[in-house]
Amino acid sequence: MNVLERIVESTQKEVRRRRKAVPLAELEAHLAARGDDRPFSEALTRPGISVIAEHKRRSPSAGEIRAGSTVEEIVAAYERGGAAALSILTEGPHFAGGLEDLTAAQDACRLPILRKDFIVDPYQVYESAAWGADAILLIVAALDEKELKSLFREALDLDLDVLVEVHDEEELERALEELDADVIGINNRDLTDFSVDIERTFELLADIPAGKTVVSESGFHAREQLEELERVGVDAVLIGESLMRAPEPEAALRELTGLHEGSEPL
Repeated sequence: MNVLERIVESTQKEVRRRRKAVPLAELEAHLAARGDDRPFSEALTRPGISVIAEHKRRSPSAGEIRAGSTVEEIVAAYERGGAAALSILTEGPHFAGGLEDLTAAQDACRLPILRKDFIVDPYQVYESAAWGADAILLIVAALDEKELKSLFREALDLDLDVLVEVHDEEELERALEELDADVIGINNRDLTDFSVDIERTFELLADIPAGKTVVSESGFHAREQLEELERVGVDAVLIGESLMRAPEPEAALRELTGLHEGSEPL
C-alpha cells in the first residue's frame, strides 16, 4: 500500500468516526448561518501569478514543519505578504491539521480559503462548507469516476469552488473529460511516494485547453521560479513548506510575490 492509499484508508475511518459524532443533519443546519463566501477561483485570475499560501504543520515526508505557531498568526502574515488565497491543510493523522483551522483562518483574515484534505466522502464536502471553506480539493488519483463526479457536483451545489488535482496525463484527461473542470491543479509531488519534480507542470501544461485556470503545486521557493511559471501561462502557484519554514513568512511571501514598497505584486 502506497502513501496515498494509506492516507485515503485512514481518512475513510476518520470520516466514519466524525459522522457518528456530528450527524450530517447537524452540518446542514450550520449551512443556513454560513456567511458570504470569498470567491476562490476569481482570486487566482488576477493579473500576474497568484500565490495560494498554505498552512501545514507537518507532512509524511518532512515531519514537523513549524512548532509553536498558530493558524491566526500565519494566515495574517500571508495576507500582509500578498497571498491571493489560503490553503488550510485539515487532515489530522498525517498532517496534524483540523477543521477548527478553517474557522481560525476565516476569522483572522479576508482571503478565500481552500480546504486541503483528502476528500473521499460527501460528508466532507458539507463539513467544508459548514466550517468556513470557500473551496475544496479533489484529488483525481484518490477517486474513481463515480466518486469524482458526485463530489464535484456536491461541492458546486453548496457554492464551493473546486480545485481538481492531477499528476499525470491520464488524470488530466479524467479531470477534463469527466468534469470539464475549470480549475486544474498540477501537483508536482507524486502522492504515492511524495517525491517532487517541478518539470511535471511544464509537461502537462500544453495539454490543458485555453480558458482553464492552472495552479502549479509543490516544489517552489524562489521568485525566479514563479516568473517562469507566469511566462508559460500558469495562473497560480500553491506554496506551503518553504513559507512555513521561513523565519518570517510575511517577508518570504513578499519576496515571492514582489510585494515590496514602491512595487506591485507579480
